[in-house]
Amino acid sequence: MATSAKDILRQALELKEEERAELASLLIESLDAPAEEGVEAAWAVEIERRMADLDSGAAKTLTWEEVRNKLHGRLIA
Repeated sequence: MATSAKDILRQALELKEEERAELASLLIESLDAPAEEGVEAAWAVEIERRMADLDSGAAKTLTWEEVRNKLHGRLIA
């Protein structure tokens, strides 16, 4: 007899919070498709580039207040 998702959920909710978090993480991980070859390396290069731009001052940053105001302006328009 197959166990239903509702039965599994009912049992999972009886676990301690830490165990539920681990189970949730494992379930999400099981849905992730393997990354294409080279993607992680490309992201590492991009992250380094962005960090260098921040460190050198080449990147323009905004405060949370500036971001919020821009978003608010777009929502109202």
